[in-house]
Amino acid sequence: MTARPLPTSQDLLAEILASLDDDKAEEIVQVDLHGRSSIGDYMVIASGRSSRQIAAMAEHLQERLKKEFGVIAKIEGQDIGDWVLLDTGDVIVHLFRPEVREFYQLEKMWVPQAPAKG
Repeated sequence: MTARPLPTSQDLLAEILASLDDDKAEEIVQVDLHGRSSIGDYMVIASGRSSRQIAAMAEHLQERLKKEFGVIAKIEGQDIGDWVLLDTGDVIVHLFRPEVREFYQLEKMWVPQAPAKG
């Protein structure tokens, strides 16, 4: 039996984005963390319409990464579903209900903002 090659962070990112798209995630944002943080290479932030959808997206994503790459993603918050965090090691995924996402505003911390015109 041949060992499966380890996926690159780009492989994981592509699979994560495809899974979220298949599950109808909304407002998907990817953040390149190379040279900015040691927590991973990429961060993905997305919204779901309900806690149930978010929990299902997280479960599907976890199953898909295990099946495709043998990667076991750590999950936190799936039982409540307002904010679910998946950690693949190289890619961190945050899934939010829209009002929770608005409250925490992770994009403002990680996505460069255009300078205000004045």
